Amino acid sequence: MTHPLPSGLEPDRLVLPSPRHPDESFRPVLLDLSQPADAAALAGLLDSDRLREVHDRIEDQVDELLRCRAPQDAFGGRSRSRAIADTLGSRPDAYGRWAWYPWSGRLVHVLPEGEFRQVRTDRNRDKITREQQQGLLNRRIGVIGLSVGSSAALTCAMEGVGGAFRLADFDRLGLSNLNRLRGGVHELGLEKSVLCARRMYELDPYLDIEIHRGGVTEDTIEDFFAAGRDGRGLDLLIEECDTPWVKVAAREHARSRRIPVLMDTNDRGLLDIERFDLEPGRPLFHGRTGGTTAADVRDLDRQAALRFLLDVVDEEHLSPAMTDALTRVGRTLSSWPQLASGVMLGAALVTDTARRILLGEPLPSGRHSIDLEALVPAAVSAPALHGAAL
Repeated sequence: MTHPLPSGLEPDRLVLPSPRHPDESFRPVLLDLSQPADAAALAGLLDSDRLREVHDRIEDQVDELLRCRAPQDAFGGRSRSRAIADTLGSRPDAYGRWAWYPWSGRLVHVLPEGEFRQVRTDRNRDKITREQQQGLLNRRIGVIGLSVGSSAALTCAMEGVGGAFRLADFDRLGLSNLNRLRGGVHELGLEKSVLCARRMYELDPYLDIEIHRGGVTEDTIEDFFAAGRDGRGLDLLIEECDTPWVKVAAREHARSRRIPVLMDTNDRGLLDIERFDLEPGRPLFHGRTGGTTAADVRDLDRQAALRFLLDVVDEEHLSPAMTDALTRVGRTLSSWPQLASGVMLGAALVTDTARRILLGEPLPSGRHSIDLEALVPAAVSAPALHGAAL
């Protein structure tokens, strides 16, 4: 677990990240200009060569805040400029917080946390009520495996499903990841955990994100599940890794702590729900691997690991394309295929299911498939449209 720059430090302890290690930074620095130490830090930043862009749209954000609070009469009979000025007070620069993102050199002026969250999630209403949204933001979600898992983590953050996250992956971004993982060519070689945390913090600088740069191992798995500074551990686990030991060990720990587990395999929209919170004696993987333990799969070779993973996902229900591909992995294919559309669908399924579980809906354990090719089938003999408008 790495915390190069914990947010929420006391003002007299505020130290800006070292520019010598730009890849280490994944948290924004939140500055409160009503605090002298923060004001001094900002002044130093403004005089440095580390600042590339200042983005201050606080008046627009206040405009949205007022409209969210009172849609029928946002400004209370005042002009827009007067209402905004009254809200900002005598020191507009000290209203809210300034978020500095060291990896991009951007300094952004944002609303105070409560108001920021109210505006950012306002369009969720009333598919998610404000009371439900607040409850969701008080939950902590763990995500293991940040190729497929990064989309799920980002979608959860975007929807406000979870306000605290633990992210784990040992891998770095490669060019072949860019067919399904949100990143840029300038980020090749960056740790996936750092990349994912940055994307999430750019959506919401008030999130609480911890990263496990080495992934989940025998030495770190206890820390990944342990209670945080608030005394609470994980409320839900999203497991999206390919390593048999991690898949089994993570479920063993989740089951012992009564934490629900979600897994999307992004082939035929396959979603697994394991409600260990409701069924602490439930067999792992719906019983598909029998009584196999983490110790049993610690040292599997490549073929045995593939056999285990096929047992987990149920080989008979894979798509024809995936079934064919698995016979060629290591010969004519470097790995099994994954498409961005399948990953994004999986992120939607996981986020929707996580929200429903965390809100207490009676959603049982089980395996579900949202096969788009079955739901939107091709015609047996499609007629030529010849450019006709539909």
